[in-house]
Amino acid sequence: MTEADARSAPRDSLFMLADLRVEQSAEARRVRVRNLSDAGMMGEGQIRIQRGNRVAVELRSVGTVYGTVAWVQDDRFGVAFDHDIDSQKARRPLQVPDDPVAAIVGRSWLHRASMEPPPPEGPVRKI
Repeated sequence: MTEADARSAPRDSLFMLADLRVEQSAEARRVRVRNLSDAGMMGEGQIRIQRGNRVAVELRSVGTVYGTVAWVQDDRFGVAFDHDIDSQKARRPLQVPDDPVAAIVGRSWLHRASMEPPPPEGPVRKI
């Protein structure tokens, strides 16, 4: 029986970016998620990781998921999650708030200059 035959959780191929933190490292690294199931994921990226490492993965619409590196091959690796997740949440489109004010991520302090010519020189009119 191969390792692929031993898997029981259905998984789907996808391409998604996630932030991964290895064990007690403070630095999160961006990795590509190639497939995801309720029980684990396959990731890919230029990251130093070993089988048995504990990891925390920040998955879109799911949140932080903890697990253990099950295998490593070149720049790909498998993570077995500590607890099952709802992997379908990560595939759903991001929800946009109904309130447009709440949708503001950050203020932009960039302003465009007017395309109109400046007013002619002369006395200032009182309003």
